[in-house]
Amino acid sequence: MDKHYGLVALLPMKLHSERVPGKNFKEFSGQPLFTWILNSLLSVEKIEKVVINTDAVDVLEKYDIIQNEKIILRNRPEEIRGDLVSMNKVIHDDISHIESDHYLMTHTTNPLISHDTINNAISEYFKSIESGFDSLFTVNQFQSRFYYKDVSPINHNPAELIRTQDLEPIYEENSCLYLFSGKSFDCTNARIGEKPSIYSTPKYESIDIDDYESWKLADLIKKSINK
Repeated sequence: MDKHYGLVALLPMKLHSERVPGKNFKEFSGQPLFTWILNSLLSVEKIEKVVINTDAVDVLEKYDIIQNEKIILRNRPEEIRGDLVSMNKVIHDDISHIESDHYLMTHTTNPLISHDTINNAISEYFKSIESGFDSLFTVNQFQSRFYYKDVSPINHNPAELIRTQDLEPIYEENSCLYLFSGKSFDCTNARIGEKPSIYSTPKYESIDIDDYESWKLADLIKKSINK
């Protein structure tokens, strides 16, 4: 490690995908899927470098965007390749070789996350650090009536039909953005620290493409935005 950064973005990317074959490089709204979140990351001034840890270096090098001086392209070691490898092992590999005070981790499958949302999440992260938190992850906020499989209520009493907007919010980890320090990662060996804070992202931006259904939904939203 020959240089120390303040904030580095980690964007892991693999060639193979199970449910949507080749999705990272598949055309989404006129360009390869991975380029949408990559362009958003590159546009955020606070992010000094974008690290792409990948088993597809040869494929990526064919794209002009990879020539951006802000990008560090890393060849993923054989021992942490494959669909069943924990993402925390990939993150550990990156932070072991790229020294930074703080890291932001996201996925190529979040094409709708905007520059403003990333920037705002970073600002909230640093505010939370000052308040004693050690990490931040993004969530979807819900105020709906939820049930377990056996139809027992989770967050409400069916006998007291209060308005949904008055229900206690429930938060879903949406896998869009994670912010943490090297110290926080060392404590838990994970991207979520011992005392995390949460940040709600706009629901239409927070779709994580995991299958064809979510692909179609994200594509419809993107086309609507473009219009």
